[in-house]
Amino acid sequence: MQSVYPPPFLFSIHSGSRSSKTFKPKKNIPEGSHQYELLKHAEATLGSGNLRMAVMLPEGEDLNEWVAVNTVDFFNQINMLYGTITDFCTEESCPVMSAGPKYEYHWADGTNIKKPIKCSAPKYIDYLMTWVQDQLDDETLFPSKIGVPFPKNFMSVAKTILKRLFRVYAHIYHQHFDPVIQLQEEAHLNTSFKHFIFFVQEFNLIDRRELAPLQELIEKLTSKDR
Repeated sequence: MQSVYPPPFLFSIHSGSRSSKTFKPKKNIPEGSHQYELLKHAEATLGSGNLRMAVMLPEGEDLNEWVAVNTVDFFNQINMLYGTITDFCTEESCPVMSAGPKYEYHWADGTNIKKPIKCSAPKYIDYLMTWVQDQLDDETLFPSKIGVPFPKNFMSVAKTILKRLFRVYAHIYHQHFDPVIQLQEEAHLNTSFKHFIFFVQEFNLIDRRELAPLQELIEKLTSKDR
């Protein structure tokens, strides 16, 4: 089966130079499923270049399902982006998980690690992406079969996933933007992040305070599309 991640418009920019390395295995949506059709719809509208329109809930579609499909897609995008710069994000270069001098993140998942722990950025991101992967693979949280309802706490879980995925973008921008430029990934990163921000803004999925580490960039990227 051909992989459908990430959307072609994001990967055509520097496909020749792109490393095929991903940080974690990609999460695929089963071909032929309704969610696969939704993903195809998202790709088609993204291709139009109008990101504000592309993130809107398609007419007649279920909000939970739309958020689920896009959350999986953002996981795959960030997975690929971080995979390109893992050589630069090491225990030595990033002994703490930070987004600039003002913001530091400590890891807790509420299950295996209940009390927040201070750890290096690569360790934090490994914990984070493994945790997200576990949520996406949980059929009770992210049902892939038609007719299986989403749980009542789905939106709350999705918000936590997106809030944590944002921290990877924030770390890349603050600590690893020079390698991103060297690897000619800047346009790809900016487009991916802009898509992410428009999506979370459209459905109010991340608290504004959580976005503070990249507030200036967010205003710059979104000001032309208001």
